[in-house]
Amino acid sequence: MVSSRRAAAGGAFPAPASAIRILITVLSSALSAVLSLWALTALRMARRVVTPAARVADTQILDLDTTAQTIRLSKTEDTALPGRYGLFTRGSEPYLKLGTVLAEDADSVTRKLLTHIGSDARLDSAAAFSGWYFDHPSDLHLPYTPELIGSGIGPCPAWLFPAGEGDVWVIQVHGRGTTRAECLRAVPLFHGLGITSLVVSYRNDGEAPRSRAGTYALGATEWRDVDAAVGFARRRGAKRIVLMGWSMGGAIALQVSLNSAHRDRIAALILESPVVDWRVVLDYQAGMMKVPTPVSSLAIHALESDWGSALVHSGGRIPFDRLDVIARAAELRHPILILHSDDDGFVPSDASHDLLVARPDLVRMEVFEVARHTKLWNYDQERWSSAISDWLRARGLTPQDQTSEDAR
Repeated sequence: MVSSRRAAAGGAFPAPASAIRILITVLSSALSAVLSLWALTALRMARRVVTPAARVADTQILDLDTTAQTIRLSKTEDTALPGRYGLFTRGSEPYLKLGTVLAEDADSVTRKLLTHIGSDARLDSAAAFSGWYFDHPSDLHLPYTPELIGSGIGPCPAWLFPAGEGDVWVIQVHGRGTTRAECLRAVPLFHGLGITSLVVSYRNDGEAPRSRAGTYALGATEWRDVDAAVGFARRRGAKRIVLMGWSMGGAIALQVSLNSAHRDRIAALILESPVVDWRVVLDYQAGMMKVPTPVSSLAIHALESDWGSALVHSGGRIPFDRLDVIARAAELRHPILILHSDDDGFVPSDASHDLLVARPDLVRMEVFEVARHTKLWNYDQERWSSAISDWLRARGLTPQDQTSEDAR
């Protein structure tokens, strides 16, 4: 009996070595599960970075007063901003221009409608708040022509806004997930300065031809389409070319500046809320999504590797080192004006500040606050416009000023 109780007791508790083996097995399984989850999350993140995305609703229409011509939206950091903006909607009105904030509470914002809405308007509640403001070149009431720019990917649509006989052109490059219309806000400013504007598209943006993979290369290939636009401008008489890039368009403009065969014709760069170092941007956005740092690092590694690019169908490795303009700052040769908000909320201004520190001889930075990503014009149009015009004027890049002097 005693021996049987001892046997039972002995069988109830595994030997220390067995317990350790069980613990190691459990921990290994748990670790494998975590690592597998991280790997899958990293690949999904990598795929999301390079995939052109449809516009996503980010606010709700709570009320539409067609008598007072006001609209009430759910409150976000963007919808509560001062200034003029746009709103993409579904229903009888696809796009609305929005004016000043009239009232707000903890959950909603009421804004003035600058697009007249009839009493029979029918809109879905889901909407997307935008900094575009102008959504078609005809809104500007300036002469323009549609153009096709031949690139290695095929003919890329562009809008050409002539501004007299001056030889200074600006080529504007939109950001990720948007189209040429993003750039229209700046056209009247340049037109008033006598600068011809060429507003361009690039591969996989929904307007220009699609590449075989149909994905973004974050500037590593798109710059060639913009470089083709530089060649187009030269053939049309441009002698001094300013590149202006918005968000990812800033990364593209920087690559043109570094790699173009037309570098001698590039006079300056203007960068609005730019991507200067993709690693900084992706780490920041991963943090916003509560993604662990090792996951975002793995996503970047996947995108810059052959095995990862095959898994996410990105069409090829993304050379993050080549896209890191802080690391390549010594190669820069053109003056650069950066306009960036420290409250950007999407592309942090850290790398812009770092570029200023790295090349104070070339870089001037106009630092905003409160304004959100690519919404600096909307937030403070007067300051934004003055910063650009004064900077261009100081570099002799305002033909209208020269014309006025010649007429005296």
